Amino acid sequence: MNIKHILVICTLLSTLNVLAEDKPFKNGEELIYSLSYKARFTPNTEVAEATFRTAKITDQERDYYHLYANVKCHSFFRWFFHLNDTYQSWLDAETLQPHKLEIDLEESDYRFKGEYNYNWNEDKVVTSWKTLKNPTGSTKTMALGDNSFDALALFYNLRATDIISEYVPNANRELSLVLEDTIRKVDYKFIGREVKNIRQLGKFKTLKFSCRLVTTSGENFEDGTEFFIWISDDQNKILLHIESPIKVGSVVGRLKSYENLKYPLLSKIKR
Repeated sequence: MNIKHILVICTLLSTLNVLAEDKPFKNGEELIYSLSYKARFTPNTEVAEATFRTAKITDQERDYYHLYANVKCHSFFRWFFHLNDTYQSWLDAETLQPHKLEIDLEESDYRFKGEYNYNWNEDKVVTSWKTLKNPTGSTKTMALGDNSFDALALFYNLRATDIISEYVPNANRELSLVLEDTIRKVDYKFIGREVKNIRQLGKFKTLKFSCRLVTTSGENFEDGTEFFIWISDDQNKILLHIESPIKVGSVVGRLKSYENLKYPLLSKIKR
């Protein structure tokens, strides 16, 4: 499991056709998630932590949101599996279209460095990547559609989408996810509203979604696997909970802490 898989689960729901004028996040926002693994005969064990940070910056007279995402194993588990994956993305501050994405993955003896450069004037993206087995690197240019974004860009665009007016319960929809050398199709649907208990944080009013995707790399996800995510039913639209089966066991993610949200977390149910 790496952060790409986490981001895929987090971001399978955005069609991006209705973008809010007032973005639901701000400079300095931080979201931290606890990630657990469970397999047959193995108890649910917290193995890693994922951190998402947002900063508003100016570069060459253009305003961007600089997005930072990192997932790292807890120190106790690093002796048998080292995991330290980092994604950084730059989104146009007005349109939220991605400008660039940088990827740096460290997973035991596996290393991967990648970069996506978007050209929206020509509706294309140039991806390049290197690994230990391919140190000279590979490059590919792919055509973009309106809904073809990488996972980190989709994660934040989802939050700026008018979900309720756009989604009909149990109606199937589709989007495109940009990966290193391909663009995958994803089917998903809005299930409805649900009260969800988030461990150590309490009960929340949420919007629940399910999705089915074509496998991203053949390593963890199987074709047709169904995933579930819950996001806060308020103006912040932050991810609260994830449940995802993988080939061996399942992964569960939950919001652990948050700072500098733009709006009050009104989805939290007071006792």
